[in-house]
Amino acid sequence: MEKGKPGAMLVKGLPQQLQNPIEQLQAHYKELETRFKAWLAKQSLPVEAAVVTATSAAQGAAIGGFMGTLTSDISSSLPNPPPQASLDPQATAAFKQAQALSGGPLVQARNFAVMTGVNAGISCVMKRLRGKEDVQSSMAAAFGSGVMFSLVSGMGGPNQAANAVTSGLFFALVQGGLFQFGQKFSQPPAEDFRYAKTRSLLHNLGLQNYEKNFKKGLLTDNTLPLLTDSALRDVKIPPGPRLLILDHIQRDPDLRAKQGRRN
Repeated sequence: MEKGKPGAMLVKGLPQQLQNPIEQLQAHYKELETRFKAWLAKQSLPVEAAVVTATSAAQGAAIGGFMGTLTSDISSSLPNPPPQASLDPQATAAFKQAQALSGGPLVQARNFAVMTGVNAGISCVMKRLRGKEDVQSSMAAAFGSGVMFSLVSGMGGPNQAANAVTSGLFFALVQGGLFQFGQKFSQPPAEDFRYAKTRSLLHNLGLQNYEKNFKKGLLTDNTLPLLTDSALRDVKIPPGPRLLILDHIQRDPDLRAKQGRRN
């Protein structure tokens, strides 16, 4: 038995890095990300905006290049346009829009780089100047990225200025809606303080699953000294948990004192 222990100790004593290389990589990445953000926060606004724009543009270019490989077949299937002289402006604009949306890896890398870089840069500047990140800042960044995307991708058509503004407004409205949607569902629900003591009582007894029963029957904290077996039965709480709840109330000095004053 003693001979087997050193082997077991060696297995248990292996470095954590060798046992979990993926977790090690994730930890190093998070550490580098934290250091990078700490360094970036100390820089001036122009430096921070330039770095954020460049890094986001690089990420966008990578995503666009990958997307371009998926749409390369579509772009290759587009027919070659006739000479420009024989095309009316609307037909030319439609063909350019099709090319912009279904271009190859390089085209999509350029489009996504501009879109993500401008968005991140404006968001960084707005956050620094306003001290917060809200829907107005998000929409302003989306408007700028939409305008630049329209100009760079060639989707502007004959009237580039008007179409660029239209694209910017479209991007801003979509981004604003997504921001509001995310804010609504990311915020935790407000805690109902009418059930604070009830929640603590049930948690201590391991009966937190029955909190919804209390809320359904409107058994708030003020009703705790008045609780009876029949009241708990009415909100569909089983006999065992009912006994535990009533026993806890009887043992609680504060609740017992309130019962005495009411009696």
